[in-house]
Amino acid sequence: MAKYTGAVCRLCRREGMKLFLKGERCYTEKCAVERRPDQGPGEHGLTRPKFSEFGIRLREKQKVRRVYGLTERQFRRYFERASRVKGITGELLISLLERRLDNVVYRLGFAGSRKEAREIVRYGHILINGRKLDIPSYQVKLSDVIEISEGSQKLDRINKSLEILARRGLADWLDLNKENYKGIIKRLPQRGDVTFPIEEQLIVEFYSRV
Repeated sequence: MAKYTGAVCRLCRREGMKLFLKGERCYTEKCAVERRPDQGPGEHGLTRPKFSEFGIRLREKQKVRRVYGLTERQFRRYFERASRVKGITGELLISLLERRLDNVVYRLGFAGSRKEAREIVRYGHILINGRKLDIPSYQVKLSDVIEISEGSQKLDRINKSLEILARRGLADWLDLNKENYKGIIKRLPQRGDVTFPIEEQLIVEFYSRV
């Protein structure tokens, strides 16, 4: 599936909830879901369809895929990787997604959204254990140190993002030193660390039947 380049507010309205795809705007009255909470996108948005069992599972998969900003091919690869590891597949899937470097940059407050976090990583603003890394899909490890490079610490987009971090809170598995623009992986993320409403078992059931 190709990369989505349309209006991201449509995606939130399609799922009927905030996916927090536009950073600070999602916390204001300008949020499309806040303005029209019961209306989907498009001319037929006034009436939300009733989904079949398959449709319910498809929508859950699409919702989580959009939250983390992945293509279908990327998302399926994470599922296949999780299914090959001993443990609960759905919980392992969420853990793998949380360990993506772009997600960690977002969680640390260095970016207002995961999309912005990917740009920050790709533009070379991030150091991992003192070395520049521009791969958003990098899987962080225990005790990894993630920091903003010295030359990028004055960027307005990064400092503004740090200012609004309090609105969503810092994940328990991370530690942050705002003054030094540095974060550390205290422990690997677990399913309980993700408070966003996700029914991962529906995703497992979706891929089990297609």
